[in-house]
Amino acid sequence: MAILNDISTNLQIGKIDAVKELVQSALDEGIPAEEILHKGLLEGMNVVGEKFKNFQVFIPQVLVSARAMNEGTLILKPALSAGESKSTGRVVLGTVQGDMHDIGKNLVKMMMECKGLEVYDLGTDVSPAEFVRVAQEKDCQVIALSALLTTTMEVMAGVVNACAEAGIRDKVKIMIGGAPVTEEFCHQIGADIYTTDATQAAEAALTVCS
Repeated sequence: MAILNDISTNLQIGKIDAVKELVQSALDEGIPAEEILHKGLLEGMNVVGEKFKNFQVFIPQVLVSARAMNEGTLILKPALSAGESKSTGRVVLGTVQGDMHDIGKNLVKMMMECKGLEVYDLGTDVSPAEFVRVAQEKDCQVIALSALLTTTMEVMAGVVNACAEAGIRDKVKIMIGGAPVTEEFCHQIGADIYTTDATQAAEAALTVCS
């Protein structure tokens, strides 16, 4: 569908106003919100993500596209979350200590909430101890960690160790993600789940909590 391709294209080049207008137009045309999300916004963001991994674009371009994605999803959120009232599980989410990036984390939060999950968003620069504290206090089934910098990835290992020391390692699944993070790194630090995008993260968390 042409309008979905237009959403994807404008997102890739960070045209925020155009993305917002196109998303609203697509809704007005009766296109389902899920289809707009997956075939428009996420399709465009996946292209940006691949280009970032291949060093074809860099963090400033990724952040501009992610802002366009975020603005588009805000318009879709009422339609996506319609009828979702019962919590299906609890997730504590945050960007790890030393890292201030939050756009990707915010998208993950929105997607998880749209799946009916209760999300405790700790924000950015979150210590391992804080993840553990909230996971225990709120009886969370999932701890979801984000990092956009290679220099902060090792903090994820710190969260895994902190959970073991607190005696909750067998009670929670630790999910990790972010541009520099890989499946190999997930296995290396003893985390449970690696996802490449917000949709996968939400689906994986829902599976754990179901």
